[in-house]
Amino acid sequence: MRVQLNSLEDCRGQLNELSDRQAMGLPDGYVVLRHEQLFDSFRSILSLTPAALSALCEDESRPLEERLAAGTLLSLIGDPRINPFAPSMIPIPGGVATLGTAPEEVDDIVERYKETGIIAEWIRKESPMFEVRLSPYAIGQYPVTNLEYWHFVRDNPSAELPTSWVFGRYPAEKANHPVHTVTEGAAEAYCRWLADKTGRAFRLPTEFEWEFAASGSERREFPWGDTFLEDHANTVETGLLASTPVGIFPHGRSPFGVFDMAGNVEEYVACDYRPYPNGEDIQDDLVHSLGTYRIARGGSFTRLRDLARCRRRHGRYPRDIYVMGFRLAEDVIDD
Repeated sequence: MRVQLNSLEDCRGQLNELSDRQAMGLPDGYVVLRHEQLFDSFRSILSLTPAALSALCEDESRPLEERLAAGTLLSLIGDPRINPFAPSMIPIPGGVATLGTAPEEVDDIVERYKETGIIAEWIRKESPMFEVRLSPYAIGQYPVTNLEYWHFVRDNPSAELPTSWVFGRYPAEKANHPVHTVTEGAAEAYCRWLADKTGRAFRLPTEFEWEFAASGSERREFPWGDTFLEDHANTVETGLLASTPVGIFPHGRSPFGVFDMAGNVEEYVACDYRPYPNGEDIQDDLVHSLGTYRIARGGSFTRLRDLARCRRRHGRYPRDIYVMGFRLAEDVIDD
């Protein structure tokens, strides 16, 4: 069921002055969401094994409601796709990558997404287009999950607890959902802990590594192509308004097979905001509120489709609507 969203065109540049619901384009009253249709899907898959449920989660031929039901069951019985100490990593080849947005494209992008309330200033942050040489690396196939982060806080009781863990309670029923909301410091602490545990060089991806893993050498607008499709990622348009088990949007995989790079939760990278080479230094709300801030990439279940663009640069404004997670990266040796 498609949620009818309100246009934010008349509120351009003023999203942080709206309530969370208004900023998401939602009406004031109750709306029927897709998760309310899961009960029949549960009944049809209760007898499946964890392996079969895992396959169903990432089966493009099955409807979203079935994939979500399968992922929800796996969160309760154990998801074989999630190994906290041997996370699934996707190798990305090194080479020269073209990133960013040409200045002459900015006005067209603003016009195409005008109903989301964006302004040119926000898009100019991703300009100009430039080339960068990337060394080979690997990136997490999925964002880091609640289960993985739980192992971290059990080892480190004084570590930061996600604000999404209400009263600090580990949400076992969402074990295979991306962990959120945490600070960039907590994300980096997790990477250091896992690196020490495993003897591997885990870290956050750089901003350039993240964008290339999402868009590929084709420089796709979204991980799957150049047209937004609401059943390809967990954004407000999809009509769930909650995090989802990782990997249940198989149509939305990046060219390299990486999941959830357009929606579910926003993702910190290793870089603070600074202009691109020969780019403009944008002094927007984030700078005025925070000064220096960490870049985040990818959309989320609380954000509209414009943030799901692979080239979009943003960060965490201090509000609940900003749900920040992260994924791992790792250096690899090019044979």
